Parts: sequence; C-alpha cells; structure tokens
Amino acid sequence: MITLITRVTTLCVIAITLIITPTSAQSTKVSYSQLKEYEGEYQYIKQTTLKIAASPKQELLYAIINESRYPLEPQGDDNFRNAGNELVHFFRNKDHIISGYVTGRDTFKILNKHVSFPVEMWYPRLVDHPESYAYEYKVPATTNDGITVGNIKGTGLNPALLSQMMLKIVNGEYPNVRSILIIKNDKLVFEEYFYDYNRDKLQEMRSATKSIISALTGIAIQQKLIVGVNVKLSNLLPQYHFANPSPLKDRITLKDMLDNQSGVAYDIADPKLPGNETAMNYSPDWIKYTYDLPMVDTPGMIGRYNSGNPITVARIIELRSGMSLRDYAAKYLFDPIGIRDFKWNFKPDQSNAENFGQVYLTPRDMAKFGLLYLNDGRWKHKTIVPENWVRESTLKHSVVQNVDYGYFWWLKYLDTKNRRYQSIAAQGNGGQKIYIFKELKMVVVTTGGNYNSKSPSDELIKDYILPAFD
Repeated sequence: MITLITRVTTLCVIAITLIITPTSAQSTKVSYSQLKEYEGEYQYIKQTTLKIAASPKQELLYAIINESRYPLEPQGDDNFRNAGNELVHFFRNKDHIISGYVTGRDTFKILNKHVSFPVEMWYPRLVDHPESYAYEYKVPATTNDGITVGNIKGTGLNPALLSQMMLKIVNGEYPNVRSILIIKNDKLVFEEYFYDYNRDKLQEMRSATKSIISALTGIAIQQKLIVGVNVKLSNLLPQYHFANPSPLKDRITLKDMLDNQSGVAYDIADPKLPGNETAMNYSPDWIKYTYDLPMVDTPGMIGRYNSGNPITVARIIELRSGMSLRDYAAKYLFDPIGIRDFKWNFKPDQSNAENFGQVYLTPRDMAKFGLLYLNDGRWKHKTIVPENWVRESTLKHSVVQNVDYGYFWWLKYLDTKNRRYQSIAAQGNGGQKIYIFKELKMVVVTTGGNYNSKSPSDELIKDYILPAFD
C-alpha cells in the first residue's frame, strides 16, 4: 500500500543526483570504526528523516528509512554509492565532523549524532558459533491474543528440516529473514524471530496490505455500502472528474480494479508507461493521479501491477462508509479477530509518500488474517468476511506478472522435488508474506528486510516446510 507497494525506484535508497558513479567505480574498504563517524539521524525529503547506521557484521553503511535498510558502498572521500549507482556525498564541519549530506541541489543536515543502534539488529541470533547453531524447538507461547498454540508433534511437519532451516538462517545463508510462523490444523505450532524483531513488534506489510483491502471490500459489499463488483468507477466516485476521458475509461468497474485490469497506463513492470509509483506517491491525490492517466487497453483484458487500484478501492470504502480506513478495518475486521495493536495511517496523498499508506501488523496478527481465510472467513465459528467473498476473491480473475491473480490475492504454486503445492498469498516487498495452503490446512507467515531484492521466503517454504508433506 500501498503504495501498498513493491518499491522499484531508488528514491528510498537516497536518490542522490549530485554525482553519477561510472559503472567502473571501485568500492573502497572502510573500517567499522570509520563508518561509525557517519551514524546519526538526518534530514530527508519532504520534512521527513532517515538514519544512517554502520553494521559491525558486514562493515557496511546503511540508510534506514522506516523499517527499510539500504546499503551504501564506500567510494572514498566521504562518498558512498547506492543501489542506483549514484553517490551520496557527506560533508564535514570545520572540526572535521560529519554534519550532513548533499543530494543534487539540496543539503540535508544531521539532526542527532547520538543515535544508538542495538547490536541485535545486525545478527539473526547472538550466538558464539552461528555456523554450528543447534536449534531447540519450543512450543509457541500462549498469550491472550486469541491464537491457539500447539506442539509440532503430530502435525506432519519435519523437525529435522526445520532445524536445518534455522541453522541456515542463523549462520547467514538466508539473510534478512525477520520471522517465520506456521499454523497447522488451526494451531500456531512454530514461531521464530530474528535480529531485533519479536512477537510484539509491528512490521511493515507493504503490498500485502492489498489483500486486507480485498477483505474489507467484501465486507463493504455485504453491508451494501457498495452494490457489487460490476459497479462502474464513475458511479463509485462521482465527485471526481478525471483527465483523458474516453469511452474505455467509462467502462472501468470495481472488478477491473480488484483484479488489476483497469486498463490505465500504469504498470510497475513497464517503465515505458507514464504511470509510476514514485510520481503517484508525491502527487496531491493518488486516486486522481491514477485515473487521470490515459487508457492503454480495454478494461478487463490485461493484468497490470497498478498500485493505484487498491488505493482507489480503499478510498471508495472510506467515502461509502463515512469512516477512516483504519477505523473501518478496526471495527469490522481487526477487532473481531483480536487484532488491536496495529498502525494504519491511510492518506492517499504526498504526505504519505514514504509510508505508502500501508498497514503495520505483528506477525501473529498476520497469521490470524491467514487463518481467517483458511477457514473461509470464519473466526471461532463467527463469520467475519463473507464466505462467498473469500471464495470469489481467491479465484483466478487475471494474470499479473505471469502469476494467476484474484482480487488483490496472488494464486501461487510452490514446487518441491516431488509435488506442486497450490496456495493463495498476500505478499509485500521485503518478504512480507502470508501463504495459505488450503489442502494442508496450513498458514505460513514470513517477514523480512530484503527490499528491492529477492526474498528467500519462497525457498524456505518449498525446501524446509512443504517437503514434509510430499
């Protein structure tokens, strides 16, 4: 959220335009003690802030924006190269102390030099010999959050495979995995956290927020706030008058938004189209930005990853309910399943450019949402999301990025050596995933920090969790 959003731009990595690094630029080794000179909290774009931290493990500098960490490769002379091959130049005061950095024509000053960073944030587990880590299984803790816990024995899961998985995470073979939870037969039987994350820490959902908006849409339709999926965009948002009017744009329905087939010129995978997330994020109205775009094909024909679609659906829910998205979700979805500690600052305008309008949940609450859908929208025998909506929204309606797609749900399969396992999945940049395996009566939740890079979550599931059922 959302932009739900899988970020593909380098803006969040500190989009420095002062100096473009030649492709032949060589990285310079800088010691950890030298890197610590740059640590602190700094000004950032649009009156926000970021933090710069030095990792004692990688001996590398990182820019930290919200929960996202982006590496900066040293180039010498207070210059660092980001993932976009651009240089971040730090400057010093007369006493030779770092006092800020320059980006293009803008100067950003350091705000607080004395920022502490826990050592746990750099290591999956603080153990003496991670290469020989011996995992000891523990039944997840019983809390008052409404989740039933159980022992892994008798579930079919393979303790030896899970131990191998834990060893490889702890010794760094699968970096930036923050949590793994498994619900089997309606019980939480596996729960592990890494780095400085724990069961109480809220985590970014990124694009996995889309699937929660899907659930809220089904609830709104049941409440007759929305007539149904075939209602037209023009009837849902009569207060808007979009640019580039056309007969094709007049045909856009709620269904076309839900299955990402609206037909507007916006696709995260196609830079040739004018619509893109960065421009939308810094626009004064994300809905108007999205549907001011010209049409490129007939609605309902081609799936495109367009983060403006879920944003628009969320705004429709707000307008039809007369409630903020946060309050609507709390009353009709989260509170009924015991989710009370969450954060959702949904403002579809430039004030939310670096937060993307996403929801923040704990991994246990992510697991609850997955369990709700595993049980066809029921929570402890009470229907929260209409069963027919759970079924309809998780059927194939389109194909997005070569993957079958429902209504803001991915319909994915994972292959082990012997079998193919079908799932429905909510997923977000970095490794925030909720996998629901109906056939196995199992939910797997992962969270991670592999932003703008491949997350190991799918590999962990198909190599260490699913093979137990081959």
